[in-house]
Amino acid sequence: MAIHFISDLHLADDTPALNQLFLDTLAAWRGRIDALYILGDLFEYWVGDDDDSPYLDAPLAALREFAAATPLFVMRGNRDFLLGAGFEARSGAKLLEDPTLIEAYGQRILLSHGDALCTDDAAYQQFRAMSRNPQWQQAMLAKPLAERHAIARHARAQSEMNKRQTGLTAISDVTETAVRELLAAHRWPTLIHGHTHRPAHHRHDASSRWVIQDWHEASGGCLLLDDAGIRVLPLGR
Repeated sequence: MAIHFISDLHLADDTPALNQLFLDTLAAWRGRIDALYILGDLFEYWVGDDDDSPYLDAPLAALREFAAATPLFVMRGNRDFLLGAGFEARSGAKLLEDPTLIEAYGQRILLSHGDALCTDDAAYQQFRAMSRNPQWQQAMLAKPLAERHAIARHARAQSEMNKRQTGLTAISDVTETAVRELLAAHRWPTLIHGHTHRPAHHRHDASSRWVIQDWHEASGGCLLLDDAGIRVLPLGR
C-alpha cells in the first residue's frame, strides 16, 4: 500500500486520451492504495460547481466510485480555483487548503499546488490574490454559465499563446526565497507540489522538494510514498 500524489492533469472536453488515462488510473488504483492526493489543476478550468458540461460526467462518476473505496483529497490549482462544496458532493473528494501538512510513513509532508511560490511573477500574484477573494468569486459565479465558459476559454487561449511564444520562463518557476520561507514556517518538512511543469527533486538545507510531473496527451506521472520513501511512478505510454 502507498499514498499517491498527482497534479496538473488539465482535463478538458478536447483531451479524450488524457481523460481516458485518468479513468484507467483511478480504476487501477481504487481500493489498492492508502490515499490519493490531487494537488491542483485537475481540470483545465472549472467555472463553478454548477457546470453541466457533458465531458465532466465520466471523471466525476469515476471520482465518486474511487472515493467510496479509497480516501481522496483534492487541492485547488490556478486553473480550478473555483472548486467548492458542490464539487465535493459531485466527486466524493475532500478539498484541501493550500498548503496542507500531513504525516505519513514516518514523514512530515507539506502539500501545495505551487503557484503561490512563483513570486517573481508579480502580475500573476496580483491575479491570484484577486481571484481568491470571496467577493470576486461570488461575482464571477453570479454570471451566466455560458459567460463563465467564454471567459475561461479566452483565458485558456491567452495562456496557450503565451506558452508558444515564450515557453517555460524563469518567472513561471518557484523562487528559492519563497520555498525556504514556506519550509521554515512549517519546520522544514518535505515539500511536494506541482504547477511548474518542471518535474524534479531538489534539496533545500535540511529539507527536500519534489515537483510532480504534469500530464499531457496519454502520459503522466505520480509520486508514490510508502515505507521506502518517495519515488516517481510514470503513467501511460
